[in-house]
Amino acid sequence: MLEGPLNQVNTKEELEAFPWPNPLDDKRFETMKQRADYYVHEEKRAYILGRQYAGIWETALWMSGFEKFFIDMLINEKYAHALMEKITDLKMQYWEKALDAVGDNVLIVSEADDLATQNSLLCSADAYKKIVHPYHKKLFSFIKEKAKSKVYIFYHTCGACKPLIPYLIEEGVDILNPVQVNASDMDTKVLKREFGKDITFWGGGVDTQIILPFGKPDEVREEVKRRIDHLAKDGGFVFSAVHNIQGDVSPENFMAMWDALQTYGQY
Repeated sequence: MLEGPLNQVNTKEELEAFPWPNPLDDKRFETMKQRADYYVHEEKRAYILGRQYAGIWETALWMSGFEKFFIDMLINEKYAHALMEKITDLKMQYWEKALDAVGDNVLIVSEADDLATQNSLLCSADAYKKIVHPYHKKLFSFIKEKAKSKVYIFYHTCGACKPLIPYLIEEGVDILNPVQVNASDMDTKVLKREFGKDITFWGGGVDTQIILPFGKPDEVREEVKRRIDHLAKDGGFVFSAVHNIQGDVSPENFMAMWDALQTYGQY
């Protein structure tokens, strides 16, 4: 992408004139109920309902261009809020129809932004609180209100997101993924101690950047044991590798991860 489609847009009026995709297009929902019924009633599994595209903030960044929207957050707040409000409204329309389609078969709903890099947040915590936090809170509250049964909010953000976890909890996030253990200040022992009573950690089970692809099997086993020791006590942990397991992971290391999970993953 050379330029975001909203790169030259600066007013609410221009936003309204933009040809936004229809969040209620029937094609988005054609097989939702069928798939939910199948997984819940035939496979006897929990059904996770996914978003229609990236999260509110990440969509704003992609549509505007990262540089432009970061600047808008600081010097054109009125427009930044208007864009966040517009994307939130589109998402609320989608979620209302999607939740109605699946009925009470859904257990978890998924939203995602990447709020941080390996080393730091993408914006300051103050900017997040002012520009992003209100819309996350509005959307997640709306989802829980419109769901036909109790649902849990699964929220994905990579990177060093620890300073924002209290805001995510306040917004209604129930599950944090992927718990990027190699990112700055993402010590799993500390995360569990500070936030384990308020949020479930889905991920963080094994480092996929260094240990799993490049470590020895014994190192992989020790890594899995350590992460389970940190995160699993008193529940609130779903074991998962931090990110997708890539092709450079040896079969020996994959099986070391699996065997360690079978040995230490019962609690």
